[in-house]
Amino acid sequence: MKKQDLREAAQLSSSTVAKRTHGENVNMAILLKICATLQCDISDIIEIVPAGSFISEEVVRERM
Repeated sequence: MKKQDLREAAQLSSSTVAKRTHGENVNMAILLKICATLQCDISDIIEIVPAGSFISEEVVRERM
């Protein structure tokens, strides 16, 4: 599924999708909309990273 397809299916704004693409924070309601659309569990779309850890933008893009 392309990002545009997900955006339309989950009724997300383009700015929300951009935040996810760049590894920025989005609220839980958005994550739950994505899960409902993809029929998946929250752990399938997020990863908990300990405070102080660094994930490069390249790694974030690879995971999208």
